[in-house]
Amino acid sequence: MRVQTWLSRDRLAVLAALAAPLLLTVILVPFRASFPNTDAALALLLVVVAVAANGYRWAGYLAALSAAVWFDFFLTRPYEELTINRRADIETTVLLLVIGVAVTEIAVWGRRQQAAASRRAGYLDGINAAAQAVAAGSSTAELIAQVSARLTELLSLRSCEFQYGKAGLGRPARLQMDGRVVTEHRTYAASEGLPDDTDLELLVENGGVLQGRFLMRPRPQAHPTLEQRLVAIALADQVGASLVGAHPIDI
Repeated sequence: MRVQTWLSRDRLAVLAALAAPLLLTVILVPFRASFPNTDAALALLLVVVAVAANGYRWAGYLAALSAAVWFDFFLTRPYEELTINRRADIETTVLLLVIGVAVTEIAVWGRRQQAAASRRAGYLDGINAAAQAVAAGSSTAELIAQVSARLTELLSLRSCEFQYGKAGLGRPARLQMDGRVVTEHRTYAASEGLPDDTDLELLVENGGVLQGRFLMRPRPQAHPTLEQRLVAIALADQVGASLVGAHPIDI
């Protein structure tokens, strides 16, 4: 288990960034007099791209730097020295480094976009599951438990409790429909974190009629995104739809 933890994806990328460019340049040393240095630089760039594709910025930077250093040391005259005499080799080395950094940034951006798309898919799955539970006439208690678990994850909560027919009791902060949080003393913009010194309520309504609230306690430094807050509100709406005509004894 310890080996698996230590050999994480990012750490493996760092090891590859250190070893792969060195290994390739060593392989190319016997042939360095018989082919242009630009071809060797392209081969090294492929290695940098392969490492950068992992999406870990520091591994990509390290691979680009490693490729440039070993290209200089092994494949440019004077050999086995960190010195370059030819202008063309200097330009090739600089381009190798710059392109490696650029490719890394593109890969990091792509990884973030993929992660964001995966999160959005998870949010939609949660909303769809709640909607299907309502449509199927599932137990209101089961739906509330399901949504409570989702809210705990989405908003980074320490606790989440549904209270039937209550609003404002105890003067907690309130999560508004636009994602802002309002307290007695101030309003937290959607870009700000959640207050961790007071409870937070999310009203559950249907057609403007109060059904209840989720009373929540955020974790310290909880900072859900606007998207996460809006998903939480959509989940509360599904609970509101399921509670129409329900009586407290039913939940």
